[in-house]
Amino acid sequence: MVKEVQRVLDTPENPARDQRPGDVPAPRVTVRAPARLGLLSFLPLAVLVFAAWNARWVRPGGDDWCFLPVVRDGGLPAMAEKFYNHDNGRLVNAVLVWSYARFGNAGQQWFAPVSGVLVLVLMWALVATVLRVSCLKAPGGVPLLVASMVTALFLFGSPNTYKTFYWPAASVSHTLPPVFACAAAIPVLRATSRRAKGLAILIVVVTGTCLGLLSEEASVVVSVGLTCALLVSRTFPDARRRFLRACCAAGITSIVLGLLILYTSPGAQRRRERKHASTMLTHDSLLASLHGFAEITFMVLTTWQYLGAIAVGVVLGLLMHGPQSHLALGRTYAFAAGAAACTLLISGYICTVITYPVFGKAVVSSTRLWNDYLLLYIVFLVCIGTLVGRGLHRRTPRTGPVLAAGSVVCAAVCVALVASLVGLESSMATRAHDWDRQNRWMQSQAAAGVQVLPYKRLPLSKMTEPFRHGGRAKWPAPCIADYYNVQHITQASKLP
Repeated sequence: MVKEVQRVLDTPENPARDQRPGDVPAPRVTVRAPARLGLLSFLPLAVLVFAAWNARWVRPGGDDWCFLPVVRDGGLPAMAEKFYNHDNGRLVNAVLVWSYARFGNAGQQWFAPVSGVLVLVLMWALVATVLRVSCLKAPGGVPLLVASMVTALFLFGSPNTYKTFYWPAASVSHTLPPVFACAAAIPVLRATSRRAKGLAILIVVVTGTCLGLLSEEASVVVSVGLTCALLVSRTFPDARRRFLRACCAAGITSIVLGLLILYTSPGAQRRRERKHASTMLTHDSLLASLHGFAEITFMVLTTWQYLGAIAVGVVLGLLMHGPQSHLALGRTYAFAAGAAACTLLISGYICTVITYPVFGKAVVSSTRLWNDYLLLYIVFLVCIGTLVGRGLHRRTPRTGPVLAAGSVVCAAVCVALVASLVGLESSMATRAHDWDRQNRWMQSQAAAGVQVLPYKRLPLSKMTEPFRHGGRAKWPAPCIADYYNVQHITQASKLP
């Protein structure tokens, strides 16, 4: 396949196409032939399909034990009341939890496939929109390749894929929010008429408010990103500069509004008291947060699978073409990469600061918290790869070997992701069989009127189970008791 790709990529064509006077002549590269490179997108898509199939082994754990009985007994009103008055004030979080928890265990299992497809579709639409707005074109299949690689890396490149992709309670709070923010950018970029621009601003306001009521960390990332966009707004096209500035301002204002509603909620106040949030801005906490963020940054930078984002960016940079000069494209992507880098450093540290009082030193090992800015990191790497690809496009007469190398890197990353998913699938299957066995026994005992049931811990991927730390940590044992409608849960040494 690599030899075939290299052969068709080196086929000469008219280098004067899509050039303006004064542009650097493009090297010989065909536009029709690289469409076959779109077949490479089947690899990350296969990773997503395999991961979605493994979702059949998902079983409740951690916070799920507390959500399921509330939704079962009280529905959406009870869930909203629990979040707003008792947990953390995240009303939109309550709605999303209700949307899958109302289906019980089936909702737990279907959440990952549905959310995975949603992320892929939105990333695909975003890539296509960016190319269209930039007056750029890419061979068929390349936008899907970029979107599918970004999706696969975001969902499965994390050190803890289970909490990122399979655990709905973490996904709705830390995985989906940045994707929703990207989705709001699509109508903004596509708006041309006055009515479309008004609708786009409305979507931005609604999305910003919902983000504020869904995830504090994602709200920080998006707010910092929009602020950086305002600071570099001179790079926006003159005809759209005022509109894009208005969208940035509307997004920041709506996020602040959502966060204000959340911050003043009884649930958020109780959470701040429980987690001693007042220590957030102390010298020791700020210094520890900086140290923690440095550790997180090192671990993310040394995760070699993210090379797939650079590789797919190089492929995109080599293959996209359009009327813009290479200099204009370089400046555009350089500004985008610079803004993304600033946003990553600033928002990443702030996210660590606001989560440190809750997690302490475990903020480094709680990898699901990274997802709020991890998507931006992957997009940043794609921009870097695109810049490299554009540079090679100008200087390399034969782009076939470079494209073949990028294809090999993408394939290797996909193989590595599948290998990690295979190991996780085995652990998930084992836990699912044990969980089903214990569940049947506990349901039968509860139906017989037994009010105190033993429960065997079934941990997976650092999921919270009761009786941790030698049995001292009881949570969520009371929620498990509510799930089975019994009074107490005790620790069991073996499965029934």
